[in-house]
Amino acid sequence: MEQKHKILFLCTGNICRSPTAEACFRHKVRAAGLGSVLRYDSAGTHGYHIGSPPDSRSIKVAASQGIDMTDLRARKIKPSDYDDFDMILAMDRSHMDYLKHDAVKGQRAELHMFLDFVQDGDVIDVPDPYYGGMAGFEHVLQLIDSGCDSLLAHLRKKWDL
Repeated sequence: MEQKHKILFLCTGNICRSPTAEACFRHKVRAAGLGSVLRYDSAGTHGYHIGSPPDSRSIKVAASQGIDMTDLRARKIKPSDYDDFDMILAMDRSHMDYLKHDAVKGQRAELHMFLDFVQDGDVIDVPDPYYGGMAGFEHVLQLIDSGCDSLLAHLRKKWDL
């Protein structure tokens, strides 16, 4: 039986950036035929929206690209996530600061910025589109789409997938 590797995407409320990353990554993993070896989830640093679906604007922009995220529900990161996941990916530097502060000694999960794997990019943070218009959500999906391509290429090499 093949080893399952688990990735967690993290943003603030788990209704915009991290569920978009989860849904986009799921879409790409399934298309690559890697659903049996890669698992994914998303969470927030704060519990503002626990149990809520993603922001309707995120859902609309993702759907325009054939990505369904209507089944996702917000949750807050929990201590066990640091051992349950192989990798936790922060959407921006404030999330990375949270992860470093909240980290469990001897944890299994590697902590990375989501956009660390984009080779030719000069953007560090995936911006929060919540207080803006649709253009912000479209920009976030473009960054996440590119980031998921780069992440998947990295994981194929790292774990020989």
